[in-house]
Amino acid sequence: MTKVEEALKNSISSEVQFSIGKAKMIADARILYALHQSTLIAELRDFEIQILADFLTIKQYQAGDFIAKPDECSLSDALLILVDGEIEVSATVDNEPMSLRLNKPGELARIISFVGSNIAKIEATIEVKKDCTVLLLERTKLENLLRTQHHTIVYYVMRGLVRHTHLLARHKGAEIEEMSKQFSSRIAKYILDVA
Repeated sequence: MTKVEEALKNSISSEVQFSIGKAKMIADARILYALHQSTLIAELRDFEIQILADFLTIKQYQAGDFIAKPDECSLSDALLILVDGEIEVSATVDNEPMSLRLNKPGELARIISFVGSNIAKIEATIEVKKDCTVLLLERTKLENLLRTQHHTIVYYVMRGLVRHTHLLARHKGAEIEEMSKQFSSRIAKYILDVA
């Protein structure tokens, strides 16, 4: 069991010694819990989590704030990891509108921008619905690890990102299937009632 898993097991509300950025600080277990829930650190050892943490930025926002707006995004290629609160992402990706509400620790936003923003044209608005804390991981900072002895961290983080995306797709697929069953059932009932 890693120190992160041990800290999470002992108490979600406890404070643990953890380094974010270049300075040591006390980070409460909410941050560790969000990272763990995101699947990004699932295969990392404690010292690798510590290295990754040096690339994270903690930001806090209040309800009504905009984290990003089209043509006003200062996040560049950063992945957003929700620690607490609630945000709504409204985006147009290749002329297709989408909307996503994030309210669980570890949920991710800006995945497409993080893995390759030059591949698809994305216009996104991220609005804070409830006061929130987020972690930002910039792709360029993570890619700097490729030229070090810790290059495998990049590989494992990206594997975690793929797992997260796959899980999200499976959940959405199940929701669509359930809606289809309900719709078919209602149509069948209507046809039988009319007949």
